[in-house]
Amino acid sequence: MVGVAPCGPCHDRPVPAADLLMANPYDELIPLVVESKDLGSGVIRGVECDHLAFRTDDVDWQIWIAQGDRPYPCRYVITSTKVKGSPQYTIDVRDWKTGAEVASDTFSVDVPKDAKNLELGAIADELPEIFKVKKGAQ
Repeated sequence: MVGVAPCGPCHDRPVPAADLLMANPYDELIPLVVESKDLGSGVIRGVECDHLAFRTDDVDWQIWIAQGDRPYPCRYVITSTKVKGSPQYTIDVRDWKTGAEVASDTFSVDVPKDAKNLELGAIADELPEIFKVKKGAQ
């Protein structure tokens, strides 16, 4: 689905704009598009961008791509057209890095030796429905 992807096997909740982090977002997003428009250029936080809009069966989405020799997404707006009120997610990218610009330890976790694995219910008396573990998911 455009604009959201499950955040993990145990919660199965959408993460807005996760598709921008895929290895091949174009290949994943464009086949779902039924209509597109080039809305010209705009400025996001002082960066001149190409503003593009896309429509799928479930959502509309817009993306502002930085112009120049290093294009990157500056803003991504997802509108859920099938949900009452057409809610939107807006994601502004402030510091886009790729390749060697990203330190290799950026996504590493240093777990203390005395750390304990806790079940979600052990850290909260009542969890909202969105955080409850689905049966069979681990």
